[in-house]
Amino acid sequence: MEDKQRLQLGGSPDWMSRLPQKLQDEPLWNLALPGSHDSMSFCLDVSSPVLKSEPCLLRLTDKLFPCCTRPCVYRWATTQQSVLSDQCDLGIRFLDLRIARKPAEGVKLFFAHGIYTLLTVKEALEELATWLDAHPKEIVIVCCSHFESLTLTDHTRLVEYILSLFGEKLCSSQDIPTLRSCWSRGQQVIVSYDDQQMVQQYPELWTRIPYWYADSTDPKKVIAYLEDQKRSGRPAGFFVSGLNLTEDAPYIFLHPFQNLRKITTKALSPLLGWASEQLPGPEAGRVNILCCDFVAISEFCSLVIGLNYKLLGGAGAT
Repeated sequence: MEDKQRLQLGGSPDWMSRLPQKLQDEPLWNLALPGSHDSMSFCLDVSSPVLKSEPCLLRLTDKLFPCCTRPCVYRWATTQQSVLSDQCDLGIRFLDLRIARKPAEGVKLFFAHGIYTLLTVKEALEELATWLDAHPKEIVIVCCSHFESLTLTDHTRLVEYILSLFGEKLCSSQDIPTLRSCWSRGQQVIVSYDDQQMVQQYPELWTRIPYWYADSTDPKKVIAYLEDQKRSGRPAGFFVSGLNLTEDAPYIFLHPFQNLRKITTKALSPLLGWASEQLPGPEAGRVNILCCDFVAISEFCSLVIGLNYKLLGGAGAT
């Protein structure tokens, strides 16, 4: 991606290192962090079967008419278009990784959203590790969840691999991470793992991060839902406000020739308008991580990054 385009869309791949000193001592859950929803869905495998966790009607249709069902699911389940390193270059600092065991692929683990991905977990995490080496002051939250068909052995193998790959870059769940504290320890990765047994066994893992999302394709309903959640009070630590639209199986069947990117593009104006009005910080009604689909097609990243300057009492303060 050209530097000029990257600056326009995401500000800088090193935006954390350039935040004013006043923000460097804030816990990361008091900052505004851009995130990508279903981060690995850019490489879905249209030849793979529909997940076992999908509705029965969708799985039945997949068995009877796979040549029709899978391309349809692919169009609606694809929420991103860029590899992880490009997402991080744009400014993304929260990665939503939904992990699955792919049928007939042995011990290899993949990602999934409706159908499975082409890239493996190992390939994706190695790409992320390489990116982090090139950007030593940037911190990324890796959210591992869903775990379609994983066994206890799969979990253990995956966690051990994560610990081996990132090593001293991992921020312990016992710490209160700020930019300055992470920099002093060489820490760059916070791993949220949505399996309590693994979290209790490995102190390097963080517990599940709450994700606020509305089950709707209507951006007005998404905004109304997020406003309701804000009124109920923000969680104590990390949490996500999802700007992503959510379609169900009946909606997909009724709109077989549309795709998620088309309806997301139409919804971006009100969703980003709402995001631009938000404030980060510890108080009730504040935001932390904001996630969006197709993060490379709008100013989403730069907009969220810019929210942090409101903590200084004025945009553009240094």
